[in-house]
Amino acid sequence: MELKDRESLKYIMNRKSVRVYEDREVPEEIKKKLYSAIFQAPTAGNMMMYSIIEVEDQKLKDRLIKTCDNQAMIGKAPLVLLFLADFQRWMDYVKFSGAEEFNREHNLEEYIPGEGDMMLAINDALIAAQTGVLAAEELGLGSCYIGDIMENFEIHREMFNLPKYAIPITMLCIGYPTEQQKNRRMVRRYFTKDMVVHKNSYRKVTDEEFENMDIEIAEKDKTVFLPGCHNEGLHMYKRKIISDFMKEMNRSVKEMINSWSK
Repeated sequence: MELKDRESLKYIMNRKSVRVYEDREVPEEIKKKLYSAIFQAPTAGNMMMYSIIEVEDQKLKDRLIKTCDNQAMIGKAPLVLLFLADFQRWMDYVKFSGAEEFNREHNLEEYIPGEGDMMLAINDALIAAQTGVLAAEELGLGSCYIGDIMENFEIHREMFNLPKYAIPITMLCIGYPTEQQKNRRMVRRYFTKDMVVHKNSYRKVTDEEFENMDIEIAEKDKTVFLPGCHNEGLHMYKRKIISDFMKEMNRSVKEMINSWSK
């Protein structure tokens, strides 16, 4: 039996991003099941250092289209979930629980959340989001990640009234896929298992392996490269790595880190 034929893994093996949705809402009962599955996601210390904002307001969705690199699907998605790395809730909870008095009694300084707290919260948020992606598949829904939510941090912080220790990490557009989306072919993956899975220590990919990969990609796909690019690597370099949206994302994430740390 092939891996993709196993019932427990078929949703992973067949999953692809869905950017066009049927014009119908996700029923509350289905959303309830989706959230129940998300809440089963593992988290660091079982602390659930994430929050989810369900974006219902169409005006907010329309604004997100512009702040997230003009991705029109956001405005048409029946369900839009914004995942936050959230340590604010724990800071509020320990304050409620008497942390200030505890610090005075034990001659301790006030705890200031650091980069480690932020990274754990980011992990929690991403694990929760991916759990939601797989649960959505089983519920007959399609989804697409919106990484561009990490751009324009200052705008998103104001839009969603985010406190100091809650930052946007990813966003999901979710809905029932159209027949065209169901039937379109899956996008290839660039790197092979040998390039990704290392034994005991890191191994750099050789030039020969990259060359063989390019040949295989060229044989399978007829990619139209961007102007000035004659191979897949340069195409992606120009399209993604040195793009204007990546410059903005890097600026925005730096501001997130600075805002958390200062």
